Amino acid sequence: MTKLKVTIAGIEFDARFEDAAPKTVAAFRAQLPYVSKVVHVRWSGEGVWIPLGETDFGVSYENHTSYPAPGQFILYPGGISETEILLAYGGVHFASKMGQLAGNHFITLTSNLDKLAELGPKVLWDGAQDIRFEEV
Repeated sequence: MTKLKVTIAGIEFDARFEDAAPKTVAAFRAQLPYVSKVVHVRWSGEGVWIPLGETDFGVSYENHTSYPAPGQFILYPGGISETEILLAYGGVHFASKMGQLAGNHFITLTSNLDKLAELGPKVLWDGAQDIRFEEV
């Protein structure tokens, strides 16, 4: 099993890919190491996201949910709203200005979940934060 390290705002998390989303995992894995910024969600609750505009990962729905648990990353492949990656740090009902959405759960954080409670407010009050995904 491939191990991942995800670093957000200087906080390191161990993570794993989800076998239930093989096409999403393969598409994202081809982008590693992946570096971007996270901003706080607008409609979904307690989450941070990477807005990706018209980016096309070439995947459709698999292992999709509108209610990711804290520590779960979902990839919304685009359609009625822009492509995005979202991380739940608390309660999330995934949505956009167009209404409820569903994204593919493809990565789960496996360590330092207690740090999620400080991550969300930091992004909310301090603004965009660096994020990096890498295989280890």
